[in-house]
Amino acid sequence: MINLETPKKFRRLVEQAHQVATELFRPNSRRYDRAEHVYPKELDMLGALLDGMNAGGGGGGAGAAGVRRNGGEDEGNRNGSNLATVLGTMELCWGDVGFLLTMPRQGLGNSAIASVATDEQLERFKGKWAAMAITEPHCGSDSAAIRTTARLDGDHYVLNGEKIYVTAGERAELVVVWATLDRNAGRAAIKPFVVEKGTPGFELVRLEHKLGIRASDTAAFVLKDVRVPRENLLGDPAINVDKGFAGVMQTFDNTRPLVAAMAVGLARACLEETRKLIEQAGIELDDDAPAYAQHAAASEYRRLEADYEAARLLTLQAAWMADNRKPNSLQASMAKAKAGRSCVEVALKCVELAGTLGYAEGEHGAGLLEKWARDAKILDIFEGTQQIQQLIIARRLLGKTSAELK
Repeated sequence: MINLETPKKFRRLVEQAHQVATELFRPNSRRYDRAEHVYPKELDMLGALLDGMNAGGGGGGAGAAGVRRNGGEDEGNRNGSNLATVLGTMELCWGDVGFLLTMPRQGLGNSAIASVATDEQLERFKGKWAAMAITEPHCGSDSAAIRTTARLDGDHYVLNGEKIYVTAGERAELVVVWATLDRNAGRAAIKPFVVEKGTPGFELVRLEHKLGIRASDTAAFVLKDVRVPRENLLGDPAINVDKGFAGVMQTFDNTRPLVAAMAVGLARACLEETRKLIEQAGIELDDDAPAYAQHAAASEYRRLEADYEAARLLTLQAAWMADNRKPNSLQASMAKAKAGRSCVEVALKCVELAGTLGYAEGEHGAGLLEKWARDAKILDIFEGTQQIQQLIIARRLLGKTSAELK
């Protein structure tokens, strides 16, 4: 395996994140898997710690960092907040993905704010927990098909529509709602609006019951004439056909490596527990021998390990490029596609290798393999499915537009 050394300035962050995962996330993982929709109160104690970590430039959550393209000055080789967040996310999701997704003030909506907000908006929404609402009942991975509308009326935008699968939607203080200013203008008219909880007409209609990540709430909303101050539109209000879907895609360039990091962390948890079981069974994992010369279980484990390492390296590359202000849309989708698929395969294969220990429900160690297999599937779906990522990758490699390659 190739093991890159963690940058010195991030080692304390990684150690802290691993400590949280070990002492808080992992011990409570099964409890909140069984108690779906119950907020893990243990997370409240992390608030001050996370705020301090973020203020120091090392946010370890699911959405504290952002991909900001303005400026563009050459700062050399930087390891910044995106890489820090990815490294922290990997460690925390080694503990529990659902816990990571419901950490206060670390929501996916924070990524949208960090990526496309103005300096004034960054300051105004600082310290708030923001969820992100893109998906609608009629459009899943095709975000360009959004029908929720935003109509300017004086000093407010009036929003109408429906949003589903909003991660941390019930618990967050803000929801970044993506809506179109003009359905006839296509993708360029889709903009993000910050909607504060409690705004009249912004109605929580249900919480979803899910296969996995049950510690995290997933909400559905209806928007009925929701009046949002015009200054709550993130970024540029102008409909720029040349920039097209830039605001949404810039946000995805940040969140997709984060989801990839979640998958990498979960896959590592599965591999570590499975390795223990293989070694306890008296099967040797020989680093010097080729896979074909080892026990079948050891050979399969090595294949999974290599798949995991490839996903990890792609994820680190995408985050590093964001820190260095390099366009990373291709790399973000490659990381998300590889990590999402690898995570599912690793989790399911580890259950198979563990046999009854992997399939049975337990509190710790191998007893969590069953849960991790359920948690893994969403990581190959949200923030763009496997098929969508492959389509984006093909367009980037072939130089095709979305109209030319569907």
